[in-house]
Amino acid sequence: MDDRAIVEKQLGRPPRAFRRVAVRCPFGRPAVVEQAPFDESGEPFPTTYWLTCPHLVAAIARVEAAGGVERWSALAREDPELRESSERGHAEQRRLRPELPGGIGGQTRTGGLKCLHAHASFALARPGYELGERILAEVEPLWPAQCCCTSE
Repeated sequence: MDDRAIVEKQLGRPPRAFRRVAVRCPFGRPAVVEQAPFDESGEPFPTTYWLTCPHLVAAIARVEAAGGVERWSALAREDPELRESSERGHAEQRRLRPELPGGIGGQTRTGGLKCLHAHASFALARPGYELGERILAEVEPLWPAQCCCTSE
């Protein structure tokens, strides 16, 4: 099965603006994909890195459902290291895709996070992004222990 077909299976739909696999899980399957700035119909696609691993998508959704967006937004405002990490990450995102305005996940406003999935996928694809790495640290285990969560 090719990468695009695996990603389609993971998402439950054809991927939009699919460019390539950016990160693989320990089992060799796609975990994060890189997206083109525009999809096939010419519509802007604001998210450069998209989390596709069902295990990670579900784990980050649980963090969000437990108030994670608000909590991490407050931490990113209050903690100087996280604030600087967020600002650097958004600036790097704008350098990666100058065709579209905005930062990680297409975020254009400042002061709050929009989607923890976008920050987690950015951290996996661009190691050294402290804010995203701290969000990922809440996920235990980061990867399934015995086998890939995406079966063929």
